[in-house]
Amino acid sequence: MSYQAVRHDVLVGQTLGHYRITDKVGAGGMGDVYRAHDRHLDREVAIKVLSSCTLADEASRKRFHKEAHALSKLNHPNIATIYDFNTQDGLDFLVMEYIPGVTLNDRLAKGPLPEKQVVALGTQLAEGLFAAHAHGVIHRDLKPANLRLTDDGRLKILDFGLAQLRLPATASAVTETLSDTNTNAVGGTLPYMAPEQLLGDDLDARTDIHAAGLVLYEMATGKRAFAELPTSQLIGAIVRHSPIPVRQLNYKVSAELERVVEKCLEKDPESRYQSAKELAVDLRRLSHESQTRERAAAVAPHSTLFSFQGRWRVRLVVLALTFLALALPTRHYFGRGRFGNVPRFQSLAVLPLVNLSGDPSREFFADGMTEELITQLGKVTRARVISRQSVMQFKGASFSLAEIAQKLKVDAVVEGSVLQSGNRIRVTARLVDAAEEKPVWNDEYERDLRDVLTLQDEVTRAIANEIRMTITPQEQARLAKPREVNPEAYEAYLKGRFQWYKISKQGFEDAERYFRLALEKDANYALAYAGLADVWLMRSDSGYAAPSEMLPKAKSAALKALQLDPSLSEPYVSLANIETGYERDWAAAERNFHLAIEFNPSSADAHFMYADYLISVKRNQEWQGEIQRAMALDPMNFFPRCFYGWHLIYLGRYDEAIDLLQKIVASQPNFSSAHLGLWGAYYKKKMDKEALEEAVKFFGALNDDEAVAALTAGYGQGGYREGMRRAADVLRVRAQHSHVAAIRIARLYAHAGDAGQALFWLEKACEARETPLVHLGVAWDWDQLRPDPRFQNLLHRMNLPQ
Repeated sequence: MSYQAVRHDVLVGQTLGHYRITDKVGAGGMGDVYRAHDRHLDREVAIKVLSSCTLADEASRKRFHKEAHALSKLNHPNIATIYDFNTQDGLDFLVMEYIPGVTLNDRLAKGPLPEKQVVALGTQLAEGLFAAHAHGVIHRDLKPANLRLTDDGRLKILDFGLAQLRLPATASAVTETLSDTNTNAVGGTLPYMAPEQLLGDDLDARTDIHAAGLVLYEMATGKRAFAELPTSQLIGAIVRHSPIPVRQLNYKVSAELERVVEKCLEKDPESRYQSAKELAVDLRRLSHESQTRERAAAVAPHSTLFSFQGRWRVRLVVLALTFLALALPTRHYFGRGRFGNVPRFQSLAVLPLVNLSGDPSREFFADGMTEELITQLGKVTRARVISRQSVMQFKGASFSLAEIAQKLKVDAVVEGSVLQSGNRIRVTARLVDAAEEKPVWNDEYERDLRDVLTLQDEVTRAIANEIRMTITPQEQARLAKPREVNPEAYEAYLKGRFQWYKISKQGFEDAERYFRLALEKDANYALAYAGLADVWLMRSDSGYAAPSEMLPKAKSAALKALQLDPSLSEPYVSLANIETGYERDWAAAERNFHLAIEFNPSSADAHFMYADYLISVKRNQEWQGEIQRAMALDPMNFFPRCFYGWHLIYLGRYDEAIDLLQKIVASQPNFSSAHLGLWGAYYKKKMDKEALEEAVKFFGALNDDEAVAALTAGYGQGGYREGMRRAADVLRVRAQHSHVAAIRIARLYAHAGDAGQALFWLEKACEARETPLVHLGVAWDWDQLRPDPRFQNLLHRMNLPQ
């Protein structure tokens, strides 16, 4: 029986391709949406099928195909991702990302949203639209029912069934409508249409901006701008009249947000924002201004303290408190901290500083200032300071400070903003007690850009004092000493770090260019040398270049950085990594790990890499403390959690590793290292089918179609070992004319049961000094080879425990 003859309500429990339908989650005029389980990738997906009444409608099927075509062009955090499109027994179905949460329409049934949330969601909406428009896709049916809110505060744009694709002018047809052949045909949901849609005029990105304005209006007021009128009157109102001003319906809305909404809703497209990017910039600026007003309001009641007379009052109060402190027994408490060495807070997070310039291209500056403040605080306080990677995940998020503190498990948060104007820089900072949700300190600093390092030191010293951390005399002297930096070198360095964190081949190339530019401006800039060391080290680790080409240069740059500034932590980590995998001097590596941690006790990278060192040399008890410290310092970063999963496999804790790694691939489906870990865990549990599936995903994430095909064909004809052998043969042939990591070939031959070939390629990996060999003594791939004298010889040459 064909699916065209089956009612949709009986699809639940059926299978489409390798997707098993579990329940129905939504319905619309064109399609029905089901939740399903992807049996190949073991994940939840959403499946959209044509509604029963349109199955036989060829125009609807064509439109459905074109929706898949439009979505396939888009890859953005605020747009639902398409996974697949297929037809089975006459039933077309579109497979998409399953997004838990509620639609914006459902949320607005409870009333308007707070302005802060309106601005945050509006910014995400504008950014998603800009991504779609950049690919020539106009949505044409934007409304709250087509926007979904996730549990972590993200907005996702759904349902591109009425979208219009504007092709380049050089194409044979300028515009292709995804819903029908008439490019200006009326389509959409009437209360959310723009005047030009109703009048049959040309449509472009500004049509979606009008709809975005209507969504903003409804979020701010809880009411539609044009609603509850007969159709003819509603059309007339949309074309000719303005809606009731936002602030007449909600007096709490700011005049600035009302202005943004009104600009979106201009009747003439020429008077609206001309791109979604412009709208996003205005909304971000509005968010920054709102935060500034909140900080000012928090300070206002105490503003007299900063007058001339007020400063004298402060001095008198301080003298009085000092007298009381000396007179009272030390067991008395002040606030949450004690007089003496007991800190007020044990842990804190520096949230991403807000870029007040209004220019998105200056984000690198705010991000760089955030990272520098994290580093400086990590150096001088005994508090646990959360790493950059974890706090950056809250950039632009709409969580409250209390929610962020709870997720990061910290006592206090630092938030603030940075504004650069010419060669002047102004930083505001505020320390907030997370438990009581109230500020305990705030201040504003303004300096010439040349004095930005001194500014950072002043902020660090002030926060350290507020949390009542004892700073060593050496650190006090360093923080009090004026430090200058070449402004052009500093900007180039921040741009280099911004690119390096993209962890990609192009990102590393751009980072190297900026770090070199920084050294052209200042040949003695230690941080730029540290940056170059990180670039060359990561190129080697990522397989983009041979270790023999990259690591000697990385070591030279790290040593130069330390010669210029021995207090830097990062170059010690770089040296330690080079000394393990490349030089095999494990004692020297451990000394450098200790120095890295001594100079920055809150360096998550130093603790994590030291934990990796410890498990490689089988010092498991010490490993436990270091890995837990690393995870506490970087709780939101999936990278160290993935390698913690690897460590669990080394220890034989396979089920724990599988549970952890499955959670990581659910959120990071293309993270190859997580798939490699799952491959290993299933292999150790003798779950051949699952192990092969993860091997396929691993090579798929590396875009190695040849290896994927060999694995699949080999498994189908001869089982797990045959699949491994064929993939190994493919890489072996490729290695004759291009760079292939030898350890990758060795792993496949080991899994194929070919000890001779596995040891041959391990020997080549050893000769090339490939860094993954640091795990040779504990990794899961080599268990069958361990008794072989040739393997024992490799361990000896690596200076690893036998």
